Amino acid sequence: MASPTSPQNTLPTRTATNSTDDDAIPDEDSSEVTRLFHERLQAWKHACAYLEDYVAATEKMQHAHGKEYEKVLKTVSHPLKEGHHFDQSLGGVAGMFDNIRSNTQGISNSHYESAKTLKGAVLPIFERLHTELKNKTKELTKGAGKGAKIVDKARGTSQKHIELLGQHTAAFDSTGGSVKALDDPYVLQRQVYHRLNRQVIEENSNRDDLLSVQNSFARFEAHIVQTFQTGMSQFNQVVTHQAEQTRTMYGDMIGVTQRMTPDFEWNGFVRRNNNVLIDPASPKRSLEAISFPNQDHRSTQPLIAGSLERKGKLLKRYDTGFYVVTPSKYLHEFKTDDDFAKDPTPENSLYLPDCLIGAVDGVKFNVKGKDASKKLGLSMSHEYAFKAHTPEDARRWHETISAVAGQTTSEVPEMSAPSSPVAGRNEVASPSSAAPSYTTTAAANEAAGLEQGVATSDKV
Repeated sequence: MASPTSPQNTLPTRTATNSTDDDAIPDEDSSEVTRLFHERLQAWKHACAYLEDYVAATEKMQHAHGKEYEKVLKTVSHPLKEGHHFDQSLGGVAGMFDNIRSNTQGISNSHYESAKTLKGAVLPIFERLHTELKNKTKELTKGAGKGAKIVDKARGTSQKHIELLGQHTAAFDSTGGSVKALDDPYVLQRQVYHRLNRQVIEENSNRDDLLSVQNSFARFEAHIVQTFQTGMSQFNQVVTHQAEQTRTMYGDMIGVTQRMTPDFEWNGFVRRNNNVLIDPASPKRSLEAISFPNQDHRSTQPLIAGSLERKGKLLKRYDTGFYVVTPSKYLHEFKTDDDFAKDPTPENSLYLPDCLIGAVDGVKFNVKGKDASKKLGLSMSHEYAFKAHTPEDARRWHETISAVAGQTTSEVPEMSAPSSPVAGRNEVASPSSAAPSYTTTAAANEAAGLEQGVATSDKV
């Protein structure tokens, strides 16, 4: 008999993906921002290296000029020949040459001092800045760059489980809803939510890291520009005393440098890359706004769900759990209905067409069957004693389970030691038994004359 949920000659279908503004797996490169900042740091390092080379070359030139002026000094280092023809007092030719020698020596010494100052005071400013840029690059790679890899990994895991959900929801109708417990679309959907939650946490964490880097870059670039200004200012002070012409040329250079505002480059950078940088005013992602394929497929919607109490096998006490009956005809038991605290894998899974359900006694009812979630099918048949919060809840659970259960019985749970439905089944085999205690759903309903049972057998 064909199942009403899976008509014959129906090919498996898959729910189409709806295009939304907030897809489960965003079509974006999580490392794009990191690469952009990495390239920008490279540009700043090259600019800093240019200034280092310029200062170093100027230092060598100043040192060479000192040597050249020593050669110039040698031309007037000896006393004037026939010097006795000249007055040796100040104000004469001899005094003039004395002044030439002292000034030439001073020029040579000033070049040596300029070279020493450039190497010991100005050049380290740019070397330290270059080191800061290198450290910033390492920080970016180990921080935001590593976060981008974690986001990509989390997205890959989510995509894998979404595709797995798509496979089993597509095959749901063609298999008549008969799937393995761990392949139940309801379970797979909850596992997708679990992984999407972790993905969103990683995405938002990486977003915060990138936003922090982005904000720090504005301050860092202002620091770079200010360092350029400080270094060039000291450089100008060293070289301008050599000559008025040199001072004029370098004054023009420092004038251009000083006129550059700290945020000029940063503002231009933001305008050029507005489509890549993160908007601080944009909201963070939330799981409620995410949609994914087959999110609302009927196989993922429970027939009934809520909390029940189940008697333990050893301690014989009732413990509360979250239970759900799925369209795949499974009764799943979970510790909680929270999809995010841990991976929502069922603690027990009863395939109801293979199970036997007893009658309702107030808030209690029993279900006998094997745990279908156990590996290798080694689970033993066990009688599960349930207790609802109210008789109305017990009736609703009983009606839903009876609609898909393989067998029903009119026997009610005992108040003391619970009687196993196996005893009833043994009575069926016993010749002295007046009437069988367990029958198929239709036979049990007909014998008991229960209108509810009749409706249940029709559903089955």
